[in-house]
Formats: sequence, C-alpha cells, structure tokens
Amino acid sequence: MKKILIIEDDQNIAELERDYLKLNGYDSDIESDGAAAGRKAVTGEYNAIIVDLMLPGKSGFEIIRDVRKKLEIPIIVVSARMEDIDKIRGLDCGADDYLTKPFSPAELAARVKSHISRYERLQGGSGAATDIISHKGLEINTSSHKVFVNNAEVQLTTKEYELLCFLASNPNIVFSKEHLFDAIWGSDYYGDTATVPVHIQKIRKKIEKDSSSPEFIETLWGTGYRFNA
Repeated sequence: MKKILIIEDDQNIAELERDYLKLNGYDSDIESDGAAAGRKAVTGEYNAIIVDLMLPGKSGFEIIRDVRKKLEIPIIVVSARMEDIDKIRGLDCGADDYLTKPFSPAELAARVKSHISRYERLQGGSGAATDIISHKGLEINTSSHKVFVNNAEVQLTTKEYELLCFLASNPNIVFSKEHLFDAIWGSDYYGDTATVPVHIQKIRKKIEKDSSSPEFIETLWGTGYRFNA
C-alpha cells in the first residue's frame, strides 16, 4: 500500500485528510511539528507529501526545499494562505500542487492519485534504448529522466522535467500557456495556467546561463513559449 505523509498541525484537518486517503487506498502518517515532519519527509518511505505552510518548529516552505534536495516525490500544499505570492513561493520551492483551505478532501485525494500516477509513469522506464534530446550543451535523457547542462546534471521536479521535455521534443513551435497546461497538468488538475510561467522561470534558472535572457525557452509575449533549437 502506498504511503502518504500528512504534515498538518490542525488535528481535525489532518484526520479528515487521512480518512479520505484511506478510502482511496492510501496509508498515511500524520505529523504536526514542522521539525519532526522535516526529518520524516526525507526518509524516502513516502510516495507523496501533503504539507501545510504555517507549522510550529519549521515552516512548510523549508520542508519542501529540504525534500527537493533529496527526493522528487509529489508534494501538495494545503494551506489557508491564498495570496498569489504564497502560491508562487510554494511552487518555486518545489511543490507540485497547491490547495487553499477550505478544500474538498475528495478533490485532494484525487490530486494525490493523479500526481502519484504521473510520477510513477515518469519513473517507470520501458526498457527501450536510450533516447537523448540534445541542444547546445543541454542534454535530456528521456530513458533515465536526467537532464544535463554542459555535462553537469541539474535537478528538476517532475513537472519541470515534463514541461522541459515537451518543449524540447517540439522545437521551434510556439505553445500557448493553455496548451502547455493541458499537455502537462491535464484535465484532472484543478489549478490554473498561472502555474506555467512559474515553472518556466524555475526551469530557466536551472538550465540557462542567464535566466533573464534565455537561450533555450523563449517567451513570445501575448502568444506563448517556444524552445529554440
């Protein structure tokens, strides 16, 4: 049975999340203290993490950053903080999804299922021959899902990798935010297209020499994005 770590200091909310996850076939651990949760989150025993942002001991932002240094498992934020800046900061730290309170626990369970499924597909590997996408020092190994810039590996989250791979596999074609959102996040994702430029910027910081003057992923204002081959 897949296991989820719930990091939430409101016991009622945590138990509600646990109950709905159990109905969907997931086992869950609950941790209310941020510092203790941070230690559990990086053990590698969980298939996904649900985390609040405001926690005693250690913030959710810090926990997300610490996990992303070691693991690429799905991370879903559930927080009462609904300002765009908080959502952007959460995604920028490495979260894959963001839900604001009050929320539908059934929707949360559906998102967990969707993210785990996507993660497993990316990690699966078909046994096919190695396929390399290479452009000007950027190398994407689509078999191992590893990305290198000038032979140095860079760490991307699941969604960052999917987005970069999609663009690089379709060079010199302009894609709107809406098209990229549908292609990468799909119809079962309940967010909005604002997540696309956030992820584009995160990718640029990792693969571009100068993210303010990108060489690979170009913005065409009012139109969308294009990968320059």
